[in-house]
Amino acid sequence: MNPLILNTEIQEFINDNLNTDISSLLLKGTSFLEVSTKDIIEQIEAKKRCEKKLPTWFNTKNIYYPNKLNIEQTSSEITAKYKSQLIEGNSIIDLTGGFGVDAYFFSKQFKTVKHCEINEGLSHIVAHNYKQLQTKNITTIATDGIEYILLSKNKYDWIYIDPSRRHDTKGKVFFLKDCLPNVPEHIDLLFNHSNNILIKTSPLLDLSIGIDELKHVKAIHVVAVNNEVKELLWVLEKEFDSSIQIETVNIKNDDIQQFHFTLNNKKNSESKYSKPLTYLYEPNSAILKAGAFDEVSNQLNVFKLHKHSHLYTSENLVEFPGRIFRIERVIPYNKKTLKKAGITKANITTRNFPETVQQIRKKNNIKDGGHAYLFFTTNHHDEKIVIVTSKVL
Repeated sequence: MNPLILNTEIQEFINDNLNTDISSLLLKGTSFLEVSTKDIIEQIEAKKRCEKKLPTWFNTKNIYYPNKLNIEQTSSEITAKYKSQLIEGNSIIDLTGGFGVDAYFFSKQFKTVKHCEINEGLSHIVAHNYKQLQTKNITTIATDGIEYILLSKNKYDWIYIDPSRRHDTKGKVFFLKDCLPNVPEHIDLLFNHSNNILIKTSPLLDLSIGIDELKHVKAIHVVAVNNEVKELLWVLEKEFDSSIQIETVNIKNDDIQQFHFTLNNKKNSESKYSKPLTYLYEPNSAILKAGAFDEVSNQLNVFKLHKHSHLYTSENLVEFPGRIFRIERVIPYNKKTLKKAGITKANITTRNFPETVQQIRKKNNIKDGGHAYLFFTTNHHDEKIVIVTSKVL
């Protein structure tokens, strides 16, 4: 951390050039002798990435930014606020503190917060930023969080941990044991220091794999923002041995879509099937990640079109955690009937269909956009169909 970056003139230069082309800045250079152009550009790039992701930091004076990779890896304010509202108490320790966004929001719910970060430089940056943010109940510790807690006798109301996937991991299969730190390896020892553990993982982790690797999972939160799954949150409680609650949430600009079910119910659920009726429903990405296909049908009293299509229909409009469309007509899929329908411009979605959107557009000369929404899918009779709809929500 170079404190000279916080000089007023350099901070003004950073703020004035947030939207300047980086390549031209590199060529032109800067007139500051005490700080390199490279270091200043790193601040510009990192701050720019925080404008929407971390507005509290972006709008606070004299924030010092780490490299942009740290910004990419940190939680957004939206997801950090969500997870902080799940838990509360007197004390929490964040074993993998990073840029400190999660710890900052935990400080709103807990009397004391400990932020452990193995990267000493990043830990100093976080400590400086907490002062700018006027946060006084967080203690920053530049150390390996796992070693710190295992060598201490302290107990906490909650332990929070965000393991990172090792860069040398091969293939697409994602296991917690392949992450740093290795949470499954230390889980019993961690429970000696708290009865409650909250773990954040990448959405790449398969839920069934995580459940197999962990112990005493009480709940799993699948968190999406604007229909993109951002993280999985695992709530563990010491000695818990009952049904796991699955919570799905899709945080939108003007709405929060929530849906929940228990894992035991999922095993016993079966969907009801129907031809397309008056309304068509497309579940949000959090529900798709959770695999809550039959639960949606049962809880909301809507019909599936096909076991593998994951589209739903009903005669009467229901409140639904996803997109809602009104069905205008249904036509069998072939080039002749589609051409006869006279559709030359539309938004296209495929579900359980052998052709891609690009193939369909090219084959049938359909441009992107417009007010029509076409769903190319398979019905419960295994027939390929096109559902022509208009958007309701």
